Amino acid sequence: MAHNVYLYIFVMAGVTYLIRMLPLALSKKEITNNYIKSFLYYVPYACLAAMTFPAILDSTASIYSALVGLITAVVTAYKGKSLLIVALAACAAVFIAERILPFLC
Repeated sequence: MAHNVYLYIFVMAGVTYLIRMLPLALSKKEITNNYIKSFLYYVPYACLAAMTFPAILDSTASIYSALVGLITAVVTAYKGKSLLIVALAACAAVFIAERILPFLC
């Protein structure tokens, strides 16, 4: 399982690098098209989301605790908190949910 995480990270890093590097390497002049610049700016975030979202739902003992953590992370990030606070809040929410869920089911 841990080897898959490293594989995901390396593939995501490679894809992100290639997508952002290839237009610069193939084009001799500066990219001025705002659409292309915007696309290249958001590629790392899209790749990261696409590769980590499935892992989020499979990383806990229950899909319900994973959803609690995901919702907590989304709400905390939406409120503008830092990445560290988002991660800590999501981990704490999953930890608490994992402790409470056996009593509810």
